[in-house]
Amino acid sequence: RSPSGDLRAHTMVFVLLIGDLHIPLRAGEVPSKFKALLGPNKIQHIICTGNLCCRDVMDYLRTIAGDVHAVRGDFDPPDLALPDTKVVQVGNFTIGVCHGHQIVPWGDADALGMAQRQLGCDVLVTGHTHAFRAYENEGKLFINPGSATGAFSTLQDEVTPSFALMDIKGDQATTFVYELVEDEVKVKRIEFTKRA
Repeated sequence: RSPSGDLRAHTMVFVLLIGDLHIPLRAGEVPSKFKALLGPNKIQHIICTGNLCCRDVMDYLRTIAGDVHAVRGDFDPPDLALPDTKVVQVGNFTIGVCHGHQIVPWGDADALGMAQRQLGCDVLVTGHTHAFRAYENEGKLFINPGSATGAFSTLQDEVTPSFALMDIKGDQATTFVYELVEDEVKVKRIEFTKRA
C-alpha cells in the first residue's frame, strides 16, 4: 500500500495484446500451444487489434478475460460493430489501439507516432502487418503483437504466430512476447517505464 492508500501502484495487471487472427478466413484456430497459455482467470484485460473476422473469436476472447477491447480490422464484418480506434486506461497507462490499415505507410514509425499523438496514449498497439514489432520512441511504447494464428499476409512471405502479454505494475510495463517457432513457444521480454 502506498502512503496515499492507493493499491494501483502495487498491483500487477496482465493485459493480453492480440490480433490479426483471421478465423476462419485464413486460419482455423489459435495454435493449441497458445491456447494452453491463455486460460481463464489469468489475464485481466484484452486489447485486440482486430481482424477477428467472426463473432466466435470475440466469444473465445471473452472466455480468457471479461474486459475485451477490440477495434475494427479491414476484414471484420460490420455486425461486430467495432470502432476504428479506442483508448483504454489500464493502471497508470493509457493504451491506444488501432488496427493499422488506416496508418499509411503501413508500420511506418513517423505515421505511427502521429497516430499515438492523436490518441494521446502512453502505449500504441497496432496490427495489420502480421509481424511482431516493439520499440520506444519519444518516451512512448509502440507494439504490434503480430498475428496470433500466423495467418497469411500479403506483406510477409512467412508469418510467425505471436501475441504479447503486458505485466503492468505502477509506471513499469513488462511485455512478454510469445512466438511459435518450429512448434516451440519462444518468449522475449521488453521493459518500459512511463516517463513522468
